[in-house]
Amino acid sequence: MVDLDTKEVLTFDCYGTLIDWESGIAAALLPILQRHGVALEREQALQLFAELESAAEAGPYMAYRDVLASCVRGFGQRYGFAPSAEEQARFAGSVGDWPAFPDSPAALARLASRFRLVVISNVDDDLFALSNARLGVRFADVITAQQAGSYKPSLNNFHVAFERIGVPQQRILHVAQSLFHDHVPAKQLGLDTAWVNRRAANPGFGATLPAEARPDITVPDLQSLADLLCPAAR
Repeated sequence: MVDLDTKEVLTFDCYGTLIDWESGIAAALLPILQRHGVALEREQALQLFAELESAAEAGPYMAYRDVLASCVRGFGQRYGFAPSAEEQARFAGSVGDWPAFPDSPAALARLASRFRLVVISNVDDDLFALSNARLGVRFADVITAQQAGSYKPSLNNFHVAFERIGVPQQRILHVAQSLFHDHVPAKQLGLDTAWVNRRAANPGFGATLPAEARPDITVPDLQSLADLLCPAAR
């Protein structure tokens, strides 16, 4: 069991946990595929996106806009079409249009009343700023892939965060949806973790690669986590 009274910092993944990136990805990607005569179901598209994104992030560091553009090219290579530069740029810039989960702003505000909130996200600084505007919370710190020069599940992103946060790891609870990007490396480092299982009603792993991990806490959404951690602030 996690001793919640010892926690003073919550570190968050953003996309999939706070921002509904799967809806955002589908809304931006499926029309591109349809224009090129490719008819994929949402879950099929998300699964292939997970493969392409992870492959791009595992190589030499590139900006997240370039990662997303490479994903569109990867769909083209897989299905025999050549996406235009405009289509690649439009998809790469769509991050700012990805919606927040409805419960994220209020739950974050409640959690901020008790904890320092920090983001560790696989994204560029400017793209996160667009998403942060949808969350309505001022985070104590934000560690992006751009700042770390790497992408989770690299342990480097967490080490950069630990240095910036400046408290013992035992005082940190890492909160995330993705087992692959977050829970696997966090548990390797000995962190306590909370799994916001946004996909509990859906089969498969969606826009992330399959992975196995044992989170310490599992909740279906962020409001449930706020109810658990801040019961007096309802």
